[in-house]
Amino acid sequence: MDVVTEAAELDQMRSEGDPGVCHLEVGQPSGTAPESVLEAAREALGSPIVYTDSLGRTDLCRKISRSYGLRHGLDLNPERIAVTTGASAGCVLAFLAVFDPGDRLGVVEPGYPCYANVARSLGIETVRVSVDEEHGYQPTRETLDAAGPLDGLIVASPSNPTGTVLSATELETIHEWCQGNDCFLLVDEIYHGTSDITEPTAADLADTIVIQSFSKYFCMTGWRIGWLVLPEQFRRPIQMLAQNLYLCPPSISQSAALGAFDATEELDQRAAVYRTNRNILTTALVNAGVHRIAPASGAFYIWADLGHVGNSNDTAKALLNDVRVACTPGGDFDSRTGDRHIRFSIAGSTGEITEAASRLSSWLP
Repeated sequence: MDVVTEAAELDQMRSEGDPGVCHLEVGQPSGTAPESVLEAAREALGSPIVYTDSLGRTDLCRKISRSYGLRHGLDLNPERIAVTTGASAGCVLAFLAVFDPGDRLGVVEPGYPCYANVARSLGIETVRVSVDEEHGYQPTRETLDAAGPLDGLIVASPSNPTGTVLSATELETIHEWCQGNDCFLLVDEIYHGTSDITEPTAADLADTIVIQSFSKYFCMTGWRIGWLVLPEQFRRPIQMLAQNLYLCPPSISQSAALGAFDATEELDQRAAVYRTNRNILTTALVNAGVHRIAPASGAFYIWADLGHVGNSNDTAKALLNDVRVACTPGGDFDSRTGDRHIRFSIAGSTGEITEAASRLSSWLP
């Protein structure tokens, strides 16, 4: 977010001849939500915008449930769906419902830093589960055993920042480990739909919470709308927590989300652009001598080791100031080797990514 602020200031101070900033720092799709989403929102504005059920509108829960049937072949009970104010609120609700202060939550590194930050703010102890390039940046039985006894584990597939995707076998192995070690499993699937390989879902696991969102694949970041897939016993606790924390998800956003599932063809085309962008930027980095790059099979990030250039904070500042490429230093994602890594978001237009690749190529030693 500091990089976002600095990049915005440079854009505002842009003078004649200044090429402007290539924005590869923020994890959000460029452009607007699909027209079907906007049309659903416009239609909703003709009716009162009022509170809904704390777990979301019934018709939206049913649409979400049907989407699992279309994409994964699952017959998912709509009552297992809880609509939330984005995946971020879903994460808070899930942590509050499942864990008590002092419980130990395994958090994968490199990984999304807000899991640990939210957990610590709730008095939950976080335990680093270190993953590496050799094992596809995903936890194994050995890494989980090394983390010690855990009350819970949260994994992401596809992952932020590495873009790696759990295979069905890997997901099953993690789930079996959790079952055998009295460890509650949460799976963040907010980047589902962005991958060029199969994305197994944990939604069919009755003892697991899935965290999902309309932000990434559906291109609805600012609408702040997401959902959880819950084990039956957590429906009422999550409902009571939501009632007390924020009453209900934004009504207008729920109405808009009803139109999201009518745009899957368009959204799949947008996801294909991310993969084109990935190939462009990866090729530029490799040609410039950067060879340690995560597979990026899903999501829309490139996680690259630029340790030969310098500390990631210094590198990110230099890239912004020297060639106007905004990117995210890796320290927040990984306390071990993050200071060597940069995360590049490739969710922008292909033109912007191509320009950024050109600037990086000319700048990298």
